[in-house]
Amino acid sequence: MFDDKLSIIQNLTGVNSSKLNYYLEVQRSNEQIKIQINRLEILHQLIKDINIDMSLSDIVERVYNRLPQAVPCSFLGLALAEGDCLVMTAAIPVNASLGQALPKTSVLWQSYTGCQRLLYNVNTRPEHICSLVDEQDPVESWGLKSMAMVPLLVRQRVIGVLIVGDNQAFTYGNSELNFIEQLADQLVICIENARLYKEVSKGKQEWEATFTAVPDPIFLIDKNHHILRHNLRNQELALITEEFGDRQKCYRILWNRTAPCENCSLHEVHQTGRGVYCQIQNEGAIFDAFYYPMVDSTGEIYAVILHLKDVTEKVKMEAQLMHSTKLVAIGEMAAGVAHELNSPMTVIIGTAQMMQRDLGNDDPRSEWLDDIISCGMRCKKIIQNLLSFSRQGQFSLKETNINDQVEKVLSLIHYQINRNNIQIIKGLDPALPIVMANGHQLQQVVINLLLNARDALEERDGEKVIGITTAVQDHWAIITVKDNGCGIRPDCLTKIFNPFYTSKEASKGTGLGLSVSLGIAQSHGGTLEVESQPGVGSTFKFKLPLKVPEVRANG
Repeated sequence: MFDDKLSIIQNLTGVNSSKLNYYLEVQRSNEQIKIQINRLEILHQLIKDINIDMSLSDIVERVYNRLPQAVPCSFLGLALAEGDCLVMTAAIPVNASLGQALPKTSVLWQSYTGCQRLLYNVNTRPEHICSLVDEQDPVESWGLKSMAMVPLLVRQRVIGVLIVGDNQAFTYGNSELNFIEQLADQLVICIENARLYKEVSKGKQEWEATFTAVPDPIFLIDKNHHILRHNLRNQELALITEEFGDRQKCYRILWNRTAPCENCSLHEVHQTGRGVYCQIQNEGAIFDAFYYPMVDSTGEIYAVILHLKDVTEKVKMEAQLMHSTKLVAIGEMAAGVAHELNSPMTVIIGTAQMMQRDLGNDDPRSEWLDDIISCGMRCKKIIQNLLSFSRQGQFSLKETNINDQVEKVLSLIHYQINRNNIQIIKGLDPALPIVMANGHQLQQVVINLLLNARDALEERDGEKVIGITTAVQDHWAIITVKDNGCGIRPDCLTKIFNPFYTSKEASKGTGLGLSVSLGIAQSHGGTLEVESQPGVGSTFKFKLPLKVPEVRANG
């Protein structure tokens, strides 16, 4: 009886009704909390799934596939600002507005220009926020009855609008709008990161393309002489630098050394903090080397850029021009001296001939006059050869007898060779064919080779021999100069044709002779080869192409 009375009192006073309402409210709150937790989880998972290298279409598609788990969604789109336009950039499903600029009367412009989130319903009621301004708004053609629009903000600047739509009316309220705003905030971060990533990636690709397109080798070298990067100008180098250890050292890869170079310019750059220029000779090539410091954000030099430019041909041309200029000056002086000597020699020979005629052949003194006349004629021949060699004209090729040019050279420098007690052995092939060449330049090469052979014999004790021969071999006419002198070290063989490289004292050589000789040989379509062994001697072969016979038509 007591329990029945208590129940009647609780019903009359509304206690049971309050408890029911309370439990219903708690249940609704729990459901809302579960919905929010679920939305946050979905939001978190979406952001994890989005990569910075994804396109905007991929991002929208990824979000669209997961979004219905959080809010009803049958449409998802991004309208981004491009200059003064608002362009429909990405949409799922795709519609006719994709890629098109939206009219400024569109409801999307209200969200963009007003920087405010908006709700749109096809059956708009006064209490809802916005309605279509123009009947031609593209939104009408999308078939949506509900739509939420949230501006995309980057550093207080609106870059576009996120659109979430559904084909049911009154789908979205403040709860859904809040979630969509959170989604927009996360998406704008992803979009901005993707944009920055593309800009950085594009800049990186442009710089890499520029770096690779430079025809000269460029290297990035750290403090420990390791090559960090290069522009792959040499495929063998690319394979070597993939390995580890000492094989990555610049001095090993670039200069084939086992230890850092003496007076290494890398050290100078690190010490001074300034760029350095130097010229380097390596294995027959000459490089202009430019070193530039790479500085980090703290101002410390962490690496050095090495830019190498092959100037071998340029230096050879400069050397040949310098040598030619010097020869012009020497030739002018020699021509003047030769003319001065020619006049008294003519008088001496003429006077001796007249005295010989007056004395008669029976006079014993006539033999003395024969010696005077013979020596005078020899001097005139030497003077004539010197005049011929000193004439500087235009470079032209004509039919040339190599043996005649060799004989002229020997008559010019015979004394210089003989006074050093050097024996010259000739072996000139009398059947040597005519070649197309410039005689004066051929003489210049032979003189350089003979004088180098003489210098190689200076320190030799015992018999000193220079052999000069001419021969034909495999369509080449070959002038060979061989000596039994000191020879050339293997590490120097690749350098001897470099301009200004010389193993002689500064007063005895400029390092231009062989470089100019090689240039002359190449200009004739030939070459200059060398074989040498230290302590045994050297052999130089000046090879010229044989004259191609003319083909005559029959008849």
